[in-house]
Amino acid sequence: MSLLSPFGALGRATLALMAVVGRVALFALTALSHVLRPPFYARELGLALLNIGWLSLPVVGLTAIFTGAALALQIYSGGARFNAEAVVPQIVAIGMVRELGPVLVGLMIAARVTSSIAAEIATMKVTEQIDALVTLSTDPMKYLVAPRVLAGLIVVPLLVAVGDVIGIFGGYAVATGSLGFNAAAYLKNTMDFLEPLDVISSLVKGCAFGGLAALMGCYFGMASGRGAQGVGRATKGSVEAAAVLILAANFLLTGAFFTL
Repeated sequence: MSLLSPFGALGRATLALMAVVGRVALFALTALSHVLRPPFYARELGLALLNIGWLSLPVVGLTAIFTGAALALQIYSGGARFNAEAVVPQIVAIGMVRELGPVLVGLMIAARVTSSIAAEIATMKVTEQIDALVTLSTDPMKYLVAPRVLAGLIVVPLLVAVGDVIGIFGGYAVATGSLGFNAAAYLKNTMDFLEPLDVISSLVKGCAFGGLAALMGCYFGMASGRGAQGVGRATKGSVEAAAVLILAANFLLTGAFFTL
């Protein structure tokens, strides 16, 4: 074996990775261009809003309320070591609004919606329904991808806002019901501590995460292979890619909002 073989393998892997990044970037640009240009398919957009938004509320609500409750318990337990139990309302609020709310909602959307979109579009490809759309002079990017991406951009920030409120309520319920906090003082500390930038960053993250989740579902669905294995790989790959990109985007956006 040549001493240069490992470098050759590394180079091939790097080129393959860059090719994938390029394909995803071109797909994203194409999808966003279709979002901004007519024609618009109102029925497809309405169904996407219903699927991504309304039908995701139960899992988002349950995730948020248990996270807020657990966060309050952890902060109280940790703060007790330094006689800082009083910071529970402030830390729950900032933790839910800045980080946990957007990230957990984004990951739940990736688990629930991204996989659904990828499986649906991949199945349409396997059964040649996408070819039928092309035969009928209907652009699949316009009919299948654009409504789902637009719905993700619109509705996931709303889900994040709802998740933030429910998560804070979960912390409030535990703190006032089990930890001895005064209800009025808890709410006042929460409202006094949050700043407009915290809320804005949360909603911007929700918009970015929703767009990424929908894009990954559409991309892997459109790029899936034939047969049941192709559908399975597309579904798995879409969730993995969406989750990693959401966490990476969270890091970048947090740095942009709070450190730069």
